[in-house]
Amino acid sequence: MKRESLVTDACLRALPPALASKIVALKSFLASLGPSAVAFSGGVDSSLLLCLAREWLEDDVVAVTARSGVMPRRDLEEAARLAARLSVHHWILDSGEMSLEDFVKNDPDRCYICKRTRYSAILDGLERRGIRHLLDGSNVDDGDDYRPGSRAIRELGIRTPFLEAGWSKEDIRLVARHLGLDCWDRPASACLASRIPYGIPITFEKLAQVEKAEELLAALPITGQVRVRHHGELARIEVDESSFAIMVDESIRKRMVEGLGELGFTYITLDLRGYRMGSLNLAVTKRRDSG
Repeated sequence: MKRESLVTDACLRALPPALASKIVALKSFLASLGPSAVAFSGGVDSSLLLCLAREWLEDDVVAVTARSGVMPRRDLEEAARLAARLSVHHWILDSGEMSLEDFVKNDPDRCYICKRTRYSAILDGLERRGIRHLLDGSNVDDGDDYRPGSRAIRELGIRTPFLEAGWSKEDIRLVARHLGLDCWDRPASACLASRIPYGIPITFEKLAQVEKAEELLAALPITGQVRVRHHGELARIEVDESSFAIMVDESIRKRMVEGLGELGFTYITLDLRGYRMGSLNLAVTKRRDSG
């Protein structure tokens, strides 16, 4: 039975003309690749990419998700749900970056080491399955932050359809919303290792502390982004400025203090600058700018 098309002529007419043109160009791009796999994290970028690849490549696309201690469990669960909804074969690969000394010592090239190791393993598996292309959901806005993992993507020849076709994050969210993807407005996620300052070794214990801390905060009436940066005994909480008032509500504050204290944090702080993507990269960019 043929699947109902999501990207119809009516759908394209309802979008801004420039964005509709990007969709048409992306269709041609994906069709030219043939059988492909999508590096699928469950976030909005890779979710839309998988959705569109399923639309146009049909059974010639698979989803690949790396399972690791640095990936929040809820992200893996979300990825599995969407792959099942799309009826896409979902390959879950156990990723072993936590066994790599160069990764766990947490130098500024940590993301490069992780991405290079993880994507190399995926490419080896795809080659055995006769699939030539691995697709990554990077977009043009990713260049606004320090992302050493992008170097690994280029070195390994990973294709980046959104980036190559000039899609922004706003483009991706708008199309995802238009197609009815539940994740269209989901806050951007990142691996748990990104909560630990460079130079501080990464351990499973710290990753678990961060994940449980963010799960605790996610259960509170906080909107937008939530990050718990792990500074040893100190937890530095970043939220959108719109959530500052609720964070200092007495009952909410008490729940946070008690909950994070039970997780092993002695000091609990709210960062008055609010959430910033890649805030732990500031030290790296400052050294780079002054060098």
